[in-house]
Amino acid sequence: MSCGDHHETPCEEVLARVYTYLDGELDQSGCGEVRQHLDECGPCLREYGLEEAVKKLVNKSCGCEQAPSDLREKVLGRIEEICGEIRASGGAEKTETA
Repeated sequence: MSCGDHHETPCEEVLARVYTYLDGELDQSGCGEVRQHLDECGPCLREYGLEEAVKKLVNKSCGCEQAPSDLREKVLGRIEEICGEIRASGGAEKTETA
């Protein structure tokens, strides 16, 4: 996904790091880049909000149970595969013209 505007950190890069950002696993520099981009880019901010809501819902539903690390790696790998497929197809927001 790209909003079409120029940003210091591209939309695709920010969206690829959303879960790492939400999990607090980015270094200070990476967090600053993501925050700056989200402040500038409405479409990415909406996507971030959606991912944040999903994370909160999963956390609420699963309580304090931790997923095994191999399961976490498989899920994150599959998410990256799907994101790559979406990017390759032109994104979910692509519309057809008649």
